[in-house]
Amino acid sequence: MAQNDKNYARLISFDAQMLYFCRKSKEEVTKIKVLRIIHRFSISGPPFHVALLTKYLGENFDTKLIGGVPDEGEADSFYVLEKYDVQATIIPELRRSVNFFSDIKAYIKIKKIIKEYKPDIVHTHASKAGALGRFAAYNSGAKIIVHTYHGHVFHSYFGKFKTSIYKFVERYLAKKTTGIIAISESQKRELSDVFHICSKEKIEVIPLGLELDTFASITSEKRQAARERFGLHEEDFALAIIGRLAPIKDHLFFLNVVEQLLIKSKRSLKIFIVGDGTEKEVIERRATEINAKFPNSIQLTSWIREMAQVYHALDLVCLTSKNEGTPVTLIEAQAAALPVVSTDVGGVRDVVLDQVSGFVLPKNDLSGYVEKTLELIHDPEKRIQFGAAGQKNMLEKYHYQRLIQDMEKYYSRLLMKVSKPT
Repeated sequence: MAQNDKNYARLISFDAQMLYFCRKSKEEVTKIKVLRIIHRFSISGPPFHVALLTKYLGENFDTKLIGGVPDEGEADSFYVLEKYDVQATIIPELRRSVNFFSDIKAYIKIKKIIKEYKPDIVHTHASKAGALGRFAAYNSGAKIIVHTYHGHVFHSYFGKFKTSIYKFVERYLAKKTTGIIAISESQKRELSDVFHICSKEKIEVIPLGLELDTFASITSEKRQAARERFGLHEEDFALAIIGRLAPIKDHLFFLNVVEQLLIKSKRSLKIFIVGDGTEKEVIERRATEINAKFPNSIQLTSWIREMAQVYHALDLVCLTSKNEGTPVTLIEAQAAALPVVSTDVGGVRDVVLDQVSGFVLPKNDLSGYVEKTLELIHDPEKRIQFGAAGQKNMLEKYHYQRLIQDMEKYYSRLLMKVSKPT
């Protein structure tokens, strides 16, 4: 963003805040209070997103961050809070799975925090925090309630009946929400036009913002050190899939792809499955079957904190999900100048420039997925070309500095709206 644009954005933000402050009847002028609620601190994109917002949101804002704990089998991301020196209130009862008793406890605790903190804005992130947080905020009389959809569960997660209940609840909550944030244009279309959660006028598109410099700052020395860490030789071609070991990520499809690659490729392939979760045993069994035919080809690493080292060791990153919001792994991979291959789900096309920075293919297209992955394996010039294009695109669109500017402007518009005399 040009310097004039930055100054203009700051001016808009300042004017809106001053208007809001002036209309607060006889109250002492203080910072705008934002209560930010995240569903759980697991290793995923949202914890980084909220930590950066909490750390770097402008000096006119004061943010209190609260969140839940990871599910069983998930590693925590509390180290992210330490990295950015961000304090958070942990609510152990705030979990991904539905449990009446723990959900009630979490709701009561959130409502108590709202009463004590008295936020000007309550901003929830992801489904569970969005449900409990918005209910608590609305019932506490919060004037501005914002919710960010980092993904959704409206297809490929549950059966038709359970999905219909989730849709009903989200439509109800949308009516109690001041503004809804989608993290991609495709997600906005799904929320408004496909699943009819709310009108498109109520949805603001604010893409994710991440700290990408660490991924982009690759050198030959860093790459060599990273490859040595993972036992890779010069002739090895390394590809990976990164994320929760959950049915929605469809690792079994990925392993079917891998088996075909090992049969057809002329290169020495090393495959890494980075992550952990409920499907670990199933995935391990399938990987063992393939390793029996092609020894030492597939390695499950569990979670790894130093993800930049992982990307610096790789040549290609794959994603085979059945549903996605905005896939953080593809943002990080492209920031590290890696080509990607992905199924065409959720916000993937908002992140990946098909046939420019990677390939985007229909779900369950095994032959097409194998063909395009082989093309990248055997064409080093295309990998370099795709990697450069992806890195440029990611650094322009998904850096956290852009996120901060977008969020400040959005909050300012909402503040102006509620401060207008009735």
